[in-house]
Amino acid sequence: MQNRSIVHSFSNAIAGLARLIRTQRNAKIHVAVAVAVIAVSSFVELSHTDWAILILTIGSVVAVEAMNTAVEALVDLVSPDYNDLAKVAKDTAAAAVLLMAIAAIAVGILLLGPPLFDRLFA
Repeated sequence: MQNRSIVHSFSNAIAGLARLIRTQRNAKIHVAVAVAVIAVSSFVELSHTDWAILILTIGSVVAVEAMNTAVEALVDLVSPDYNDLAKVAKDTAAAAVLLMAIAAIAVGILLLGPPLFDRLFA
């Protein structure tokens, strides 16, 4: 195995992220929602702790979406024909994204709900 530089490794990771966002509809949706949430968060002036939680949550959703895409690509590579186990792998990876997205919505409501409500109705 060839020893690659850290710059090369980061370059590959950035290329993977760009491909994810360019080719995956759901990743585009996650990024659009993240931008909207960041805008609202700036409006309500979150604490540093709340920002940290928000950044970790956004990163987690995008990371799980990336893993889902990787699982789907790998399954398609090794099992181009329909296979019940391939379906299990794909469906379970998609379920992980769904669970993370639901958790992210809950975090968003908990972090943004009270200050947004106070700003809008105070």
